[in-house]
Amino acid sequence: MNTESKHLIVLSSPSGGGKTTIARHLLSTFPMLKFSVSATTRKQRKNETDGEDYFFLTQKQFDDKINSGDFVEHEEIYGNFYGTLHSEIKKRLSDGEFILFDVDVKGAVSLKKAYPDETLLIFVSPPDFNTLERRLRIRSTETEEQLRKRLDRARLELTYANYFDFTIINDVLEDALKKSVEIVGQYIK
Repeated sequence: MNTESKHLIVLSSPSGGGKTTIARHLLSTFPMLKFSVSATTRKQRKNETDGEDYFFLTQKQFDDKINSGDFVEHEEIYGNFYGTLHSEIKKRLSDGEFILFDVDVKGAVSLKKAYPDETLLIFVSPPDFNTLERRLRIRSTETEEQLRKRLDRARLELTYANYFDFTIINDVLEDALKKSVEIVGQYIK
């Protein structure tokens, strides 16, 4: 297959869909692929590093960047804000880097709109909604109310799959990982 290189590889899925696991696998498989660091107002978790996992910003700092037009995309999710900085993308593209994004569906669509020739969108879908709910419950990272919000949002996010270049059904993890490597391998040259 003759495909053009894509420098922005975007993974998206509902919470619990498996995009973070697939992202880690892709990063370990393709050394030339670098992880995009998003900005967020979410509180830093104990295993996260500022500037590596996210740029952790105050609400005021985030609002200032919105007002300055610094974001390619930004979104409020579960009471926190997330965004991708133009400056991060432009710097990495000018260096010829391949960038992996782990973003929500609306952010993915915004990235494709801003950088249509450089962007590959991959949607990671759970095999069904019950599996997704079970995965989220097993994580035990949210209250019941937060879990309900995530599940409500997941219903919406699943409707975005048709905007993506590829969909990977994450039923058997090994198969999903293999499929992600096959897809990305076609576009990183």
